[in-house]
Amino acid sequence: MVAAALLLGACDRSPTDDNTGAARAYGMGFSAIPPSPNQTTAVASLEMWRKRADAAIMHVDVQWAAMLSGKSAAEAARANALELANYYRAHDLPIVLMLDVTNGLARDREAPELVAAGRSITEPAIQRLYRDYVVAITDVVRPTYIGLAAETNLIRAAAPKAVYDAIVRMTTDAVTDLRARGVTTPVYVSVQVETAWGRLAGTNGAFVGIDQDLRDFPFIGALGLSSYPYLAGFPNPEDIPDDYYTRVVGSRALPVMVVEGGWTSASVPGLESSREEQARYLRRQSALLESVKAAAVFQLTFTDLEVDAIPQPPGSILPLFAALGMVDTQLRPKPALSVWDSLFARRRR
Repeated sequence: MVAAALLLGACDRSPTDDNTGAARAYGMGFSAIPPSPNQTTAVASLEMWRKRADAAIMHVDVQWAAMLSGKSAAEAARANALELANYYRAHDLPIVLMLDVTNGLARDREAPELVAAGRSITEPAIQRLYRDYVVAITDVVRPTYIGLAAETNLIRAAAPKAVYDAIVRMTTDAVTDLRARGVTTPVYVSVQVETAWGRLAGTNGAFVGIDQDLRDFPFIGALGLSSYPYLAGFPNPEDIPDDYYTRVVGSRALPVMVVEGGWTSASVPGLESSREEQARYLRRQSALLESVKAAAVFQLTFTDLEVDAIPQPPGSILPLFAALGMVDTQLRPKPALSVWDSLFARRRR
């Protein structure tokens, strides 16, 4: 695919090398998550970051409510993704798709729309909806990579076993559906790096790895990484081990992409941070990406989030992720933006 060549190979859209370091091997990009529901700001944010990206990620929830209300998977996919996918294509940005099957802010729970409807992915009928949606959104987005489930190891650790088993079953069936339709696009799942290291709350601190994920999802043609090391007890970016990614990936010959992550520029419970510390993390992360010869790195939020303007349930952990942006909620640059720009300016190999 042409898009795959753009994402993994040389990219003529990258700016001239700014002599800040060696050429980078990985693509760089963001998602379209805006700082608030304000449409004007959302568009301005898109226009601001597309000039400093050579790929885009669409991290989308399965449109359960729309399909349960009677819409076809094709209708739900077009309503959710077509306009944005067309925007990315118009600007020559290859798209990496990431479907979120459960609750992205509470991996012990299922998707809020399913919970509200009293339904579950453990039901064959709901798994059928998922499979139909995978086929439909692949047709709409035409991505370079298709992500079928996010943070599988964290779901396995936190959610009921029946929910995890359902994800294994429905993703495997979805791959069969795609291949039966002649879709050869590589598929992947993402794993949570801090969980693999045993560093999140509720774990014993021992390295776990991702062997079970590779056994349960043997169809993957790439590996997605989710990494928020500031939540894992590292007080400074420089404290992240040199083998932070390489130990997780091991000797597996798979393209590696960081599909979400970052470092907060504001202090959160358990961590004192700053804008300067966030900027240092981007430098540290670049070395980690090179260590696994990463294909791409994506940050979901280009801007900080106006938490008070975003509906969320009581006790939501969204505030922990509110200050990951390269710019603030008013699109004013933070020090991290200049680091991102300097890394982006290193012409890709």
